[in-house]
Amino acid sequence: MREFTRGVLERVARAGAGYADVRVVQSREETVAVKNGKVDTVATGRDRGFGVRVLADGAWGFAASATITPEEGERVADLAVRIARASARVKEKDVTLSPLKPVEGRWRAPARKDPFEVKVEDKLDLLLAAEKRMRIGPDIQVSSAGLQAYQECKVFASSEGSYIEQELTETGGVIEAVAARSGEVQNRSYPAQFGGDFRLAGHEWLEQLDLAGQAERVAKEAVALLDAEQCPSGHRDLILEGSQLALQIHESCGHPIELDRVLGTEAGLVGKSFLTPDLLKSRFRYGSEKVTITADATLGGGALGSFGYDDEGVPAQRTTIVDKGVFTGYLTSRETAPEIGQVSNGTMRALSWNRIPLIRMTNINLEPGDWGLDELIRDTKDGIYMDLNKSYSIDDRRFNFQFGTEVAWEIKDGALGKMLKNPTYTGLTPEFWRSCDAVAGGPEWRVWGIPNCGKGEPMQGIRVGHGAAPARFRRVRVGVGKW
Repeated sequence: MREFTRGVLERVARAGAGYADVRVVQSREETVAVKNGKVDTVATGRDRGFGVRVLADGAWGFAASATITPEEGERVADLAVRIARASARVKEKDVTLSPLKPVEGRWRAPARKDPFEVKVEDKLDLLLAAEKRMRIGPDIQVSSAGLQAYQECKVFASSEGSYIEQELTETGGVIEAVAARSGEVQNRSYPAQFGGDFRLAGHEWLEQLDLAGQAERVAKEAVALLDAEQCPSGHRDLILEGSQLALQIHESCGHPIELDRVLGTEAGLVGKSFLTPDLLKSRFRYGSEKVTITADATLGGGALGSFGYDDEGVPAQRTTIVDKGVFTGYLTSRETAPEIGQVSNGTMRALSWNRIPLIRMTNINLEPGDWGLDELIRDTKDGIYMDLNKSYSIDDRRFNFQFGTEVAWEIKDGALGKMLKNPTYTGLTPEFWRSCDAVAGGPEWRVWGIPNCGKGEPMQGIRVGHGAAPARFRRVRVGVGKW
């Protein structure tokens, strides 16, 4: 592939462009799902192509093709330069890139069991076994289980001399039981909402999830929710379990720290941000002293937002975003970092060869504290413990939010009490994080993998991670909405 990328970069140079990079991407994916005792989906796909990004006359141009030949490489290179020069006619100012030393690198995410080498029949057996255990009675109207696997090999080369090869494999799975009776519908899922929990790992991650071992509990809780009391309205101490807290981090911290969104250069789909650069200079108090949030693309253990280099060739990094409550940093690119006097911290990624890279979350983590979940509950006199996201809404600046979870339990005098249905909570982002007075750690801290973070037009669903453990927030407004 070196010869191909070299030919493209030489063509761009002859056309007079000041900078260029080429990404060659090959990928394959598989989705398997079962529903109500039957096979619902078995789908596989492969993709292959390259994209050329150039800077000419101070503006960006991008073009791509699924045909990887020297002749097509030259044609696409010429097209990217023409697009850049056309864009330059309406530019407000020249694009300036933060400096980067050329990199020769190779990075591979380990996978013990290649998911594409495991027979589909074996995957169906795993899912059907879990799905069957959720059919515990007539109230279970829908029982489903699914898994996904994705594998990507990509080469990055730039006119500055970088040449990088990366390979990653991702897997994840989910089970869900939907109970219904007398016009009421409730659901429970495992291990996480919206497609499940994903890791940079092979089929061994699906086996570790033990979907069948959790199936009966999931179904019983879905049925029990039909008879549960409504979540009360008012202000309560709120304990969030890890996966719900991961989504809270994603929506109220991860998106508003994307510097392209802050600067208004990428406002499609996900909007803008209340975390403006003046708040960075003034050391804005984002949360309590218990709240330290990092962006860490170097995290091991299969964290879904990890990689070796971003799609500009910048090495993966760990950046402190919130330090003991104080706002300290953004996710940046080579173009946006100079706007705040910094260099890129390596967060540019593209969904595929035919999409431009954007600033994307890596692993955005609430750093662990020194509590345990049991200690949090024993230390709470009047509260609610909420588990697994069911719905959410947040404004375009990521300031005012509302979340709903699948289930909750009341906490009275330091002990879990009755189950509650339709739990919700709402708040303003800084007030909410300032109310955090305790964060769990140890074995209860883990990274949750979200495979479908949306951004951009055309939309790019990228894979990100969030490290989190249960945490407590004081006097949060709960039980909003009408039922």
